[in-house]
Amino acid sequence: MTTAPTPVPTTPAATSPGGGAGASATATTTSPTTTAPVPRRRPLARLGGASWLAAVPLLLFFLIGFGLPTVAIVIGAFTTSSDAETGAGQFTFDNLTDSLQGGYRTAMLSSLKLSALTALLATALGLPLAQAIVTSRHGWLRQAVLTASGVLANFGGLPLAFAFVATLGNAGEITKLLHLTDHGWSLYSFTGLTVVYLYFLVPLMVLTITPALDGLRTQWREAAQNNRATTLQYWLHVALPILLPSLLGGFVLLFGSAFAAYATAAAMVGATVPLVSRSIADALSGNVLVGQGNLALALSLNMIVVAVLVMAVYLPLQRRSTRWLS
Repeated sequence: MTTAPTPVPTTPAATSPGGGAGASATATTTSPTTTAPVPRRRPLARLGGASWLAAVPLLLFFLIGFGLPTVAIVIGAFTTSSDAETGAGQFTFDNLTDSLQGGYRTAMLSSLKLSALTALLATALGLPLAQAIVTSRHGWLRQAVLTASGVLANFGGLPLAFAFVATLGNAGEITKLLHLTDHGWSLYSFTGLTVVYLYFLVPLMVLTITPALDGLRTQWREAAQNNRATTLQYWLHVALPILLPSLLGGFVLLFGSAFAAYATAAAMVGATVPLVSRSIADALSGNVLVGQGNLALALSLNMIVVAVLVMAVYLPLQRRSTRWLS
């Protein structure tokens, strides 16, 4: 028993150039494809699950370690101290007013000046050092410098102060060897404190700017060379404009690190160089005046405001740098 052939739809017969009918061409049929609709994820479904529970310990740590102390500082900055003469807990603006006058204003300006100067010098010194290790052909040199930078960037406090006193102090080994005191050198001054801060800020800058230098593409340099651009022109017109957000972000980060440093300066220079961190310690301990505990909280609030401004500048610069170099 035979089965009838299945009819296949054909196109109209093609006519030959001579006007006769040519062979009919069979057209291939394409069945329409149907795609299943992709279900749209509900916003609440992504928040539903237990994935967000992993962030709870971090949020609790942030709340306890940073949130509660910040609230206590803000409340104390606007109230009178418990050992003040007028009674405790009264609302006042005197703490903030006093924190921006007299010696406290001098200490704040000195801290800002020291932080800006050391951050600028560390940025200028860290960039060529990082570029040298990025372009080095020896992988072991890069690893050694980055490892040493990671160690030195976290080396501070009393050990750092003792190391500099033993080497560059009035009776330090290098001071006696080079007779630095005859040339007016003093470690216990603004200049000496600047040198000490550079010891851990330059390695921090190397760690900060190295990923950005790795992001510079070789095609950009080759394109500049093909257009007969010198090395200086390449850096001025190509590399530095691309690295500018990273450089500014590194400067802001170094500024914040220098501004918050306390132990090294307190152990080395004491009250010789006025700093706001030292003023807070004196107000809390009552070395200058009794009943100035809440004034110390007002000084701390000023430092928090500076830190918030630093982060407000740093985060957008970091995002812009990542967009360029990723």
